[in-house]
Amino acid sequence: MHLKTLTLRGFKSFASATTLALQPGITCVVGPNGSGKSNVVDALAWVMGEQGARALRGSNMADVIFAGTSGRAALGRAQVDLTIDNADGLLDIEYSEVTISRTLFRGGGSEYSINGSPVRLLDVQELLSDTGMGRQMHVIVGQGQLDAILSSTPEERRGFIEEAAGVLKHRRRKERALKKLADMDANLVRVLDLTAEIHRQLRPLARQARIARRASLIQARVRDAKARLLADDLASALSRLAALEASDESAAQRRAALEAQIAASRVSLSSLEEAERSSSPALEQASADWQSLTTLTERLRGTLMAATQKVALRATPEPPPAGEDPDVLDERARVAGTEDAAVAGQVEVARSALTSATRAREAAEDTDEAASRELARVNRVIADHREKVARLTGDVSTAASRLEAARAEAERAWSAYQGAQERAAAAEAAVPGTTGSVADSAFDKDGLSVDSSGGAARAHAEASARRDAARARVDELLGVEREARAERARWEARRDALEQLLAPEDGTSELLGKPGVLGQVAPLLRVAPGYEDAVAAALAPFADAVVVDSLARGLGELDAARAAGRSLRLVVAPGDQGHAEETLRAGEATASSPVAASPGALGAAELPEGAAWLRSVVTCEGGAAPLAALLDGVVACSAECAPAVLALTGVRAVVTPGGDVLRAWSVEGGRQASSVLSVRADFEQASVRAKDAGARMDAVSNELAHANVQLDRCIKEANEALKALRAEDAQRAKEAQELARAQSAAQAARAEA
Repeated sequence: MHLKTLTLRGFKSFASATTLALQPGITCVVGPNGSGKSNVVDALAWVMGEQGARALRGSNMADVIFAGTSGRAALGRAQVDLTIDNADGLLDIEYSEVTISRTLFRGGGSEYSINGSPVRLLDVQELLSDTGMGRQMHVIVGQGQLDAILSSTPEERRGFIEEAAGVLKHRRRKERALKKLADMDANLVRVLDLTAEIHRQLRPLARQARIARRASLIQARVRDAKARLLADDLASALSRLAALEASDESAAQRRAALEAQIAASRVSLSSLEEAERSSSPALEQASADWQSLTTLTERLRGTLMAATQKVALRATPEPPPAGEDPDVLDERARVAGTEDAAVAGQVEVARSALTSATRAREAAEDTDEAASRELARVNRVIADHREKVARLTGDVSTAASRLEAARAEAERAWSAYQGAQERAAAAEAAVPGTTGSVADSAFDKDGLSVDSSGGAARAHAEASARRDAARARVDELLGVEREARAERARWEARRDALEQLLAPEDGTSELLGKPGVLGQVAPLLRVAPGYEDAVAAALAPFADAVVVDSLARGLGELDAARAAGRSLRLVVAPGDQGHAEETLRAGEATASSPVAASPGALGAAELPEGAAWLRSVVTCEGGAAPLAALLDGVVACSAECAPAVLALTGVRAVVTPGGDVLRAWSVEGGRQASSVLSVRADFEQASVRAKDAGARMDAVSNELAHANVQLDRCIKEANEALKALRAEDAQRAKEAQELARAQSAAQAARAEA
């Protein structure tokens, strides 16, 4: 077992995340005064559980948090992670690699974790105690401790030897066991005192129990006598109630039969009214025909009178001609005869029509009269039924009044019976040692059993259940919140570490701040997942180059870098150069390559399965567009299919997923470090995961706040229910006292009698 890595974040002088890789053997930390050598040893002692601020060379524990400088603000927490190789299983844990983490917040909170799982300080100390490591073990010898050992007494040296031999942990366990035994002895003495006190009180309690049993027997006889009397009263009331209910039921049956007859009469009345409504148009039509026929009859009567007068005039002897022409008179006579014949025909037609209309009117009048008679009969039947219903309604009301009176009497009897039972039960509860009940069973006013449980007790039980459920929900959400916080911390730590890896070098950082410099190449490339190492290998040294806006600016920066003794790689953005790309390198007089961003020949041949043109998986933004020309003719595939791909037309090189570059005339690879593109992809993924974890933690925090509000409300309801239950118990106790006083008065009255 050996220490593998030590990571410090915000601990004393280590503001940024710093990881120390400790190889097997001896690791020495050297440096000038004030460089932080002692802080490394303090970090080891602190992460293993050191609680004394003086042992860490500080006045209080908050001094271990980075306090800030003139160029950097103070941090809010300090965190140290210690990774131990447990391949030999010396630590009592099932992992081959154990990471112990301790975090201290400026507000005073502290957290411990083992392999990312939150633990207690005692768990860390127990884990390290079996190995001879810990905050008070001999493995860490601080400044001044050698002098203390050399100048110590024999007893103190023995303590050091026992500590080095691993006896200290057993001594502490012994001390804890002895403390528990002392506490148990104190509890045992208390139990013996209580037992003696209880034995001393048993004799008077036994005498009181005998008196209570005799009192309970007397109360039981009194209760049985009252119960028999009340049962007789209740039985008579129930019999009267049953008789009234039977009469009420028969009256209800008669009423139902009459209502059925009324319904049938109403149906027949409806049919008659419908028949009357249907015959009304025919009657109106007959009346209209009668009026028209009457008018026609009057006209025919006038025509007949005129014709009769003409006939009478014709029968009168004609006077001697007065000088008119006989032919004219004959013509007039012929015309009058023709008109007389026509009028006679009209009279016959009108007479027949009058006869038909008269018969139709008589039939309609007969139908109307029959309907009127039937309607009158139905109205009489309805009136009779209504009178019977009114009479039966009065009978039902009378029976209902008698029924209500009987029910009231039964309820009074039941109330008296129940009151007696409750008073007897309260009296039994008030007498110490009484175990009997009021009665084996009771009956309510409807003859059913009565439940004597109180509503306040049920309300208190329900409120307690809701409170426990709300508390369980809060505990569950607290666990979820801790997990989300730990996940966010892990992803933030990974993001910070990757950000440190992506930080530009000193010369590059100075160059990025100048005008005309567009930035580094890596942030301007968008690579499909899984192809980062392949693209970085294909771009070779241009993967971490810097983009400038013009060739003239690039030449100026090259001169400055040459003067400073630094090498420099620049990419000229296609602004003023059209189709040219310049690669400038300090110490090289000329270095140029084609910059044309044309797609080039992506190959006319079809690639085998699993291979892809590298140009198709990269998107160049802004000034990185010239680098696309370097990817023309480059294929990403596995090493097995590389020979076949290189034989295709238009393929210049093959790049494997591991970053090996294969050409027909060369093979380049073997690099194990991650490329800047893969590191940037991991950084972006860690940023997204950290943001998602933060959002999830915020959502859980909101839900936790709502659950806390619900828990407070449930606790308030439970307290109110408990208060109501206590009030009900107090009321019952008061009633029991009143019953006891009444029984005492009754016994005194019996004694006087």
